[in-house]
Amino acid sequence: MPYSGKYKPAYPRKYKGNPTNIIYRSLWERKFMDFCDHNNSIIEWGSEEIIIPYRCPTDGRVHRYYPDFYIKVKSRTGQAKKYIIEVKPKKQTQKPNEKPKRKTAAWKREVLTYIKNRAKWDAAKDFCEDRQMSFVILNEDHLGIKNNGKKKR
Repeated sequence: MPYSGKYKPAYPRKYKGNPTNIIYRSLWERKFMDFCDHNNSIIEWGSEEIIIPYRCPTDGRVHRYYPDFYIKVKSRTGQAKKYIIEVKPKKQTQKPNEKPKRKTAAWKREVLTYIKNRAKWDAAKDFCEDRQMSFVILNEDHLGIKNNGKKKR
């Protein structure tokens, strides 16, 4: 069962975008939103507020990628650093087995999803490099979540 809903920030001034229209598409995203909203080191944050064009190798067309989060963090030295964050299950960040015993429909979907995600993430890395930002993919290990076989989008 997918978990989604609207997030109401405790500190709406920190939100870069419309703070009355923040949508989470998983409990993992909601957990990260809480972290961003309540962490004093995070100066500003946004959810799916940035658009990055990318060319998908599966169809050759240009699409629009909306990364899960943008955050601006104040370091201990007082300098600000900007990040684009994607929240994904670890399984979706790893290359599928190249030689499975059987090439099932599920395996083919995993391969296509991985190829599409790699194209998005490569475009995000280039986008970030051009803007002195960093691109980071967070999974259940980073979020302190035990994954009981449940998948996100």
